[in-house]
Amino acid sequence: MSFPIKAVIFDMDGVIVDSEPLWRRAMIEGFTGIGIPFTEDDCRKTTGTRFKEVVELWLEIHKVKHPSPKELEQNIMSILLELIQKEAKTIAGIPELIAFCRSQNLKIGLATSSSHALMNNVFDKLQLHTNFDATVSAEFMPYGKPHPEVFLQCARQLGVLPADCLVIEDSLNGIVAAKAAQMKVVAVPDPDHLYLSHFALADYRANDMKEVLNLFKTLFL
Repeated sequence: MSFPIKAVIFDMDGVIVDSEPLWRRAMIEGFTGIGIPFTEDDCRKTTGTRFKEVVELWLEIHKVKHPSPKELEQNIMSILLELIQKEAKTIAGIPELIAFCRSQNLKIGLATSSSHALMNNVFDKLQLHTNFDATVSAEFMPYGKPHPEVFLQCARQLGVLPADCLVIEDSLNGIVAAKAAQMKVVAVPDPDHLYLSHFALADYRANDMKEVLNLFKTLFL
């Protein structure tokens, strides 16, 4: 192997699973259901932020006291989990990318801002449990992305140094977090954020997972 990387760490939403449209539907239903006008554009404003913090933010903006943030969070999450079970699909190219990582004896991790419940739900739906050497959620950490802790914890569980990790991310918060963890990053921006110049923070950029696989072949072979 010519490239000094020992582990690849994947984000989950928008990288492993095509869940962003499902998130938007669940959030719109949940927020509008309590009288908060909420659109897809509002959803996009907090991409990559922990859901708990998103709920608290919008309740504060609209000065809503009831339901509580926890109650609304649980309501929206129940909607999302049902959508995941019915409709979730693996992002195109991910199975091939994971297989390539295995062929190169790379450790494979997942670091997500999403909850443990959602992470496990996605892994059950997509039958991914045996593909990852470590899975970490930032749900109960003091800070989510763009803080680097979720990536640092994943590296510890993988047993590798942060500098030996390569992260695949689709959000700006995730890219900032990975770079703060001293890791290399491949940015695969979602179509709604292609215009953001901040994605230049990443070491590499690709349009989809097929391009990521081609990149990996140039880096690791």
